[in-house]
Amino acid sequence: MARPMARWGVALAGGALWWWAVVRLVCTPGAGALEAAVAAGGWGLSLLPVHCEPKEQADGTVDARQWVRAWRAGRRAGSAGPVERA
Repeated sequence: MARPMARWGVALAGGALWWWAVVRLVCTPGAGALEAAVAAGGWGLSLLPVHCEPKEQADGTVDARQWVRAWRAGRRAGSAGPVERA
């Protein structure tokens, strides 16, 4: 029971800190680098769960060895030199 409550507490504190930074940037002419860093960092962290995925689990990924084999096969096939076009 304590773990979920701690997670919620950290999430709420982080959200409150982020909103404080955003509101201070918008409303206060003297807002500085600290508020900008907190706002940008919180926005960047919000993108992580959506856009980060291990390569092995991503849809449509190709094994790196397959790219190497294709590259080497293409180099062997084209070893006669460039084709001249008239």
